[in-house]
Amino acid sequence: MLASQRHLFDIPRDVCYLNAAGWSPLPLATQEAARAAVGRKGRPWTLPADFADTQHERARHAAAALIGAAPGDVALIPSVGYGVAIAGKLLAHEPGTRVLVLENDHSSPVLEWLTRADAQGFTVETIPQPANGDWTNAVLEAIGRPGAPPVSLASISSIHWSDGGLIDMTPVRDALRAQGGRLLVDATHAIGVIATDVAQLDPDFLIFPTYKWVLGPYGRAFIYIAPRHQGGIPLEQAAHGRRDVRAENPTYLADIRFLPDARRFDMGERDHFISMEMASIGMEMLAAWGAVAVTERLADVTRRISAAAHDLGYGVLPEKLRAPNILSLAPPRASAKDLAAALARENIFVAPRVGRVRVAPHVYTDDEDIATFTAALRKLRDL
Repeated sequence: MLASQRHLFDIPRDVCYLNAAGWSPLPLATQEAARAAVGRKGRPWTLPADFADTQHERARHAAAALIGAAPGDVALIPSVGYGVAIAGKLLAHEPGTRVLVLENDHSSPVLEWLTRADAQGFTVETIPQPANGDWTNAVLEAIGRPGAPPVSLASISSIHWSDGGLIDMTPVRDALRAQGGRLLVDATHAIGVIATDVAQLDPDFLIFPTYKWVLGPYGRAFIYIAPRHQGGIPLEQAAHGRRDVRAENPTYLADIRFLPDARRFDMGERDHFISMEMASIGMEMLAAWGAVAVTERLADVTRRISAAAHDLGYGVLPEKLRAPNILSLAPPRASAKDLAAALARENIFVAPRVGRVRVAPHVYTDDEDIATFTAALRKLRDL
């Protein structure tokens, strides 16, 4: 099993940090790279001519490696919401069809479709949060509900951010295809932790940011765009999305045809001297460990916490229905907000989410963290 990687992070021994699903701490190597990058921005005349392009392609290749994609099928974007907006611009919906979203899902895969529904004549259907925690079955039932209009798109997270419910995307994809529906996956809480292969799953779009599980900065994200959608018009009309628009050319707008792959969808102002390299470092670390090893370690951590919490009367989802990296606990008496605040006073950091306490360890979580947290759950059970 992968050992704890706590030594690679700046986490004091008296801090138990269990909120990777909110924002992860940056590895020490990433912090050092950030400091060096700030210096480069302070002295930009020292940069080689190919510096920016090298950074872009390093990040693109690192993101592609985590999801089994070709680099040319991945675009550099600033956020999940930006990626969903790309999909919104590319996709047409037959009037009267449905777009499926999850109840209490994060805003990014939801709000774009609510904004477009009236003008494009489709309806947005919210799949209720299942009482038994089985999101996969709930999605499949919504897709196949007798008498319901066909589904043009499911825009859903692969792991629900609030309760840690895991959705099996393969049967969801198959059910969608049976009626001509498309699949957009917000993979924010999966990439780097759960093995993902877009060549096998073949979603229409898959999007993830770097500031959570892949140990990177804010403002960096990536979108896989299936080749069948790469002929569309990007959100932004930037020079780097065209075949030959170069400042050094004798004719600036020499060839304004779009690039032939997903690179045409890269965001404007992508030349981030500081955060692009930071994003690459975290993704490369996750790739070196491997998703199988990370899954095994985090599943062991959450399994041990779950067993202790269950014995203390906290409500937990069955292991078969939850992701290996997120555990959602229902306190026996206290509110989730009160319990999270009390834990923070003990230097234990979790997040209250939709009436539960979300526990999200990462590779830096170790045996002492587990013991510290379970002892605090026992102490605060009757809060």
